[in-house]
Amino acid sequence: MEQKRVDLANGIHLDVVDEGPRDAPALLFLHGFPESHRTWRNQIAHFSDRYRCIAPDQRGYRSSSKPQEVSEYTPDKMIGDAFALMDALGIDKFTIVGHDWGGAIAWGVAYGGMMNGRVTRAIIANAPHPVLFPKLLYTNRQQREASQYFRIFRDPANDPMIREHGLAPVLMKAFEGREVTTSMDPEEQAQLLQDWSNPDAAFGMLNYYRASPMEVLSLDAPYELPADYQPFPLPKLAIPTLVIWAMDDMALPPANLEGLDEVIDNPEVVQVPGTGHFVQWEAPEAFNAAMEAFLEKTA
Repeated sequence: MEQKRVDLANGIHLDVVDEGPRDAPALLFLHGFPESHRTWRNQIAHFSDRYRCIAPDQRGYRSSSKPQEVSEYTPDKMIGDAFALMDALGIDKFTIVGHDWGGAIAWGVAYGGMMNGRVTRAIIANAPHPVLFPKLLYTNRQQREASQYFRIFRDPANDPMIREHGLAPVLMKAFEGREVTTSMDPEEQAQLLQDWSNPDAAFGMLNYYRASPMEVLSLDAPYELPADYQPFPLPKLAIPTLVIWAMDDMALPPANLEGLDEVIDNPEVVQVPGTGHFVQWEAPEAFNAAMEAFLEKTA
């Protein structure tokens, strides 16, 4: 997939795939950690004949801008990048599609786009809702145990190793003994290993975790909400929303699906059994079918 450099009004530049008819409805795809625009290769190939498919390498990744300060990766900046990218491309209204950290950003884009009228639909895959996830981290043992890698990614003691060797060693340290992905094409594996070898990119990727407001306590801390706990003050998401969930995700268990109807008006949920975290390329046929049906129904 061919990329072009797009300069945003905020001074960030992103490398972007922009495929499909220029006057077609736009789909903005946001990838997660620790991938790139290529995670959407099967979706872009499937939908770009009738949709304008836009997939950036997000801030911190590959050859896109990689500021090194943790403060440059707070959620508001990442959400701002999405709208600034669509501004730079001259696109007003669009559907947001996101997975993992791209999905976390996509939730924010969906809420912002609901308020300013720019986002018409949201498709989120294996990315927890910002109101529900913090509660799970406090109260659900399975989710807190699965999220202990946050603490490793945030630990500055790992920085010399990252600076010398890139991202791969800290991934091995965080996920040793746990299978996080299923098999990947050797070509894709080689590309990821190359991407991870850049220390600036490695710190950019890890800064998503370091800037996140999510609190991940140790496993021996109490499993209860803090006395002063206040959920994020978000209204119900009132645009058509599809949640696609791989049910064998080791990092994000199905408990994340509980309560979606309390924070989203009439959410559509498609469960994909027997599939790990990277559902968009582990089960592309199921993912594309769910997305296709939703887009047709909400056109």
